[in-house]
Amino acid sequence: MSDDSEPAENISGGASGGGSAADFEPAAASTRAETVIDRLGELYWTKTYGGRDAFECLVRTILSQNTSDKASQPAHDSLVARYGESGTSGDDLVTALATADQQRLAETISSAGLYNQKSETIVRLAGEIRAEYGSAAAFDEYVKDTDPDDVRERLLDMKGVGPKTADCVLLFAGGRAGVFPVDTHVHRIARRMGLAHADADHEGVRAALEDAIPPEKCGFGHTAMIQFGREYCTARTPACLDDPDACPLADQCDQVGVEPSTGEVVDPAEASE
Repeated sequence: MSDDSEPAENISGGASGGGSAADFEPAAASTRAETVIDRLGELYWTKTYGGRDAFECLVRTILSQNTSDKASQPAHDSLVARYGESGTSGDDLVTALATADQQRLAETISSAGLYNQKSETIVRLAGEIRAEYGSAAAFDEYVKDTDPDDVRERLLDMKGVGPKTADCVLLFAGGRAGVFPVDTHVHRIARRMGLAHADADHEGVRAALEDAIPPEKCGFGHTAMIQFGREYCTARTPACLDDPDACPLADQCDQVGVEPSTGEVVDPAEASE
């Protein structure tokens, strides 16, 4: 059921996607959202995240903005090959990118799309982080050791860093429980299933999910929901459109904006008008 424009698997999920496999004590879910996340964990994976280098995680997430893993992963690999990974041979990635020629960086990350805008953002943020924290290692320490609300507020103050990017840094680098980043898949699925209000914006969806899901389940909930969006609950042709039984979460879904009888699929916000 996956969209051909999407990679087969979420790069943060599966056996090679980083994080550590985690077992959770079986318990009756207290909310429908928790039931959905538990089922997604059984379908895909239960993992805890954290430990990635914070600056590289920031760069990786910026590269992923408005594009797929299929496009952003080669851009990330090319960037690391040209500018060096943080901590490798004493070379600090934040210093290398703060002093990088923007046009050369843009060419390096061209597969990610919006490469001129993204290269400008990366160079500017690298300079800002180097000036404020001194190194990628110091920035990493700040992200992992400072109050997460303060870290999120600081990240959101950085031009070019939105809520999803800030939350991915908190989750994948900081290992912060209770953080549920909202990308386009999560935004669509939570509203379509009725886990958040049909016209909720990304911050509204995040608040609804983080309020209804135990903190330790938010990380894998995010990555597994993305995978579910690729395989089953796609934007234009969700599995339930042809056969309700084709979706493993059909019994938990309100199908907001999906009308199998007519084949119509609209944004949940439009369906609620």
